[in-house]
Amino acid sequence: MDYVTTLKILVIGESGVGKSSIILAFTTGDYNPSFPATIGVDYKCKVMEVNGVKVKLGIWDTAGQERYRTLTSSFYRDAHGAILVYDTSEPKTLAKLKEWVEELQVYSTKKNIVCLVVGNKIDKPRAVPREHGQAFAQKHRMLFIESSAKTNDGINLAFEELVQKIIETPGLWETNKSSDNIRITQQQWEQQEESTCYNNICTI
Repeated sequence: MDYVTTLKILVIGESGVGKSSIILAFTTGDYNPSFPATIGVDYKCKVMEVNGVKVKLGIWDTAGQERYRTLTSSFYRDAHGAILVYDTSEPKTLAKLKEWVEELQVYSTKKNIVCLVVGNKIDKPRAVPREHGQAFAQKHRMLFIESSAKTNDGINLAFEELVQKIIETPGLWETNKSSDNIRITQQQWEQQEESTCYNNICTI
């Protein structure tokens, strides 16, 4: 296998907005309407190529419930990108993103982290105008897209745009003197695959 650049991506937002469903749709193409709420932090990975750069995405799915917030703060460390998800059928989930932005600002160790706001569940009756999501993203200088994990609309594009922006951001991901951006060989890849944690609380 060619050398692969590893990027750490966070998916954050309120419980029930479809964070886990987005990750499942992106990594497997599947959709589970009865997906259980994430406990603590979940982890998935996928290899993709953007602009000729092959990357391995380590995608961290953080629980939205308030009682798990103290468990997730350490997972913001060294993240290259973050996807902030709200439900286009539930206005309060967009309002709550402000708190997630504040938490991201407090715990993120990369000040030039790339963020993407995703309005999910556009397959359902809309209660949040697209313009409201766009305005929130513009206010916080973030990318914006709408999606449906159920129909897979916008899912791949969301990750592609996020990764492309990360690649275009100087000093954020290059594998020069940074220990958290590594290139892995085939043997290291297989070792990581064998030890991948897919549910509950993982360690970095």
